[in-house]
Amino acid sequence: MVTVENHIGKISISETYLTELIRHAVCDCFGVADVCNVNTFRSAVSSLTGGRLFKRKGVLVRTDDNGSLIIDLHIKVTYGTNISAAVRSITHKVTFTIEESVGIDVGRVNVYVDDMNY
Repeated sequence: MVTVENHIGKISISETYLTELIRHAVCDCFGVADVCNVNTFRSAVSSLTGGRLFKRKGVLVRTDDNGSLIIDLHIKVTYGTNISAAVRSITHKVTFTIEESVGIDVGRVNVYVDDMNY
């Protein structure tokens, strides 16, 4: 559970809902074919860097000391996609979706292009 406290009270969100919300936002972006499985080494390194780790297919969500989210996305793009434009679009869409839907600040979104769909 991700728990955020504000002036109104406490908000608790399940990890499954949060990661699926992120996954759907990513898959709706132009040029994204799918999300990739996260390799075990990367998930181990991410968990050692601190914070709590929520892992689903292609999405790693951690919280930092300030309570904001750090999101790691592993994606597969379609051939011919402008990768830098796609990454900017994904970053903005995920940040907007999480902050508007859930009300939790997103500290950072890291996008890793792991594969290409021909």
